[in-house]
Amino acid sequence: MEFDFVSHPVLQDFGYDDPWARHFVQASAQATGASSYPAHGSSIQPARVLFHASENYRVITAAGEREARPAGRLRREGELPVVGDWVVAEGPAEPGAGPLLLTTVLPRSTRLSRKVPGAQTVEQVVAANVDTVFVVMGLDGDFNLRRLERFAVMVWESGAQPVAVLTKADLHDDAAGARLDAQAAVPGVPVFPVSSLHGEGLEPLRAFLEPRRTVALVGSSGAGKSTLLNRLFGDEVMRTAAVRAGDDRGRHTTTHRQLVQLPGGGLLIDNPGVREVQLWADDEALAETFSDLEELARGCRFRDCRHGEEPGCEVQAAVADGRLAEERLASWRKLEKELAHLERQQDIAASRREDRRLGRFYKRVQAVKKARRGGP
Repeated sequence: MEFDFVSHPVLQDFGYDDPWARHFVQASAQATGASSYPAHGSSIQPARVLFHASENYRVITAAGEREARPAGRLRREGELPVVGDWVVAEGPAEPGAGPLLLTTVLPRSTRLSRKVPGAQTVEQVVAANVDTVFVVMGLDGDFNLRRLERFAVMVWESGAQPVAVLTKADLHDDAAGARLDAQAAVPGVPVFPVSSLHGEGLEPLRAFLEPRRTVALVGSSGAGKSTLLNRLFGDEVMRTAAVRAGDDRGRHTTTHRQLVQLPGGGLLIDNPGVREVQLWADDEALAETFSDLEELARGCRFRDCRHGEEPGCEVQAAVADGRLAEERLASWRKLEKELAHLERQQDIAASRREDRRLGRFYKRVQAVKKARRGGP
């Protein structure tokens, strides 16, 4: 099935290009017939997810915005679409004729994920096909270097570029000093103090919001994500509320995920506030976040140095002479231990899934044998 995206500028504006068109062509043939809609008057088309809240989806198609719902197969397989996804959509060709059915999620270029809260070892994808992630932290009490490190690991793992945005700079006595602290915590990550209220410091952020480029906002509730989005948009497109007095915590004004097209053509995804950053990542993302420590480790006498009491440890030497903060080494150890535990739990979960799969296969084999014998 061919789809000429060039003739559909609406989709182009949301990032649709040759690679996505090829993915769509490959996936659309498999999706044909998955819908309960009659063939007459229905169509198969590419779409991008703009909005997701509970069971409600909204997508952008060549004809404009449409309501949508995921196919049952996606629910069974556990790979539901998220905001930013490109999907195969099937349903009535006329916009007012009913919701579209989302039958296939196209391969993701990036996936911003975390572990679901609680004891389950399950990945939660919060946004897809994102080029840059603004890690938003308020300088009114939300600023926390260790949490910034965790967010950086999360973003590096996704394949996107992290950018630290320190909001409410007008409420901090030394925003420039806070920026230096943040730069030390996440080497290689651009850091920008801003005041969304007064519109100060926003210009550098606009460089990441080029037409057809997608930026996601992540951060704690009350950090100022929706206020930042409104200021960048130039109008109130997301509802905001003041933080609670006493603890600088937000009120979870944003309860859904939504992709907004800015007047300049950039695409911005707002997310609900994150209370807890449980990582879904590996050692490579950790090494990217702690690149300064990794560089020091190259000078250690032993390649497998754990940076404890081993002789010739350059990392410990850097802590002793002040080149590396002791808190940063402690944070690295904590995150490394956490990711090692996650890897073990992932292996256990994968083994259990395989056992269940084999168990179902064995039952089917036994059922076939019984049927052939013609008895119990």
